[in-house]
Amino acid sequence: MGMPVRIDDQLYQLARSEAVIEHRTIAGQIEYWALLGRAALDNPDLPVSFIAQSLGAMAEPRDQATPFVPRSKKA
Repeated sequence: MGMPVRIDDQLYQLARSEAVIEHRTIAGQIEYWALLGRAALDNPDLPVSFIAQSLGAMAEPRDQATPFVPRSKKA
């Protein structure tokens, strides 16, 4: 369910330009920032870049993933 929310014009413009780069909608970009910020607050010991990469990996389709095979199991 979408809800209209007032945000600062400068933040809106920043989200708009970043959304174009990231191929997201403006709302999607703001949602991503909120998700990333929430995860960073919940995990203060982790670098934000690691959290961002983890969120990106979690969003990838599972059927396109390469299974992990430990080196000790490789022939």
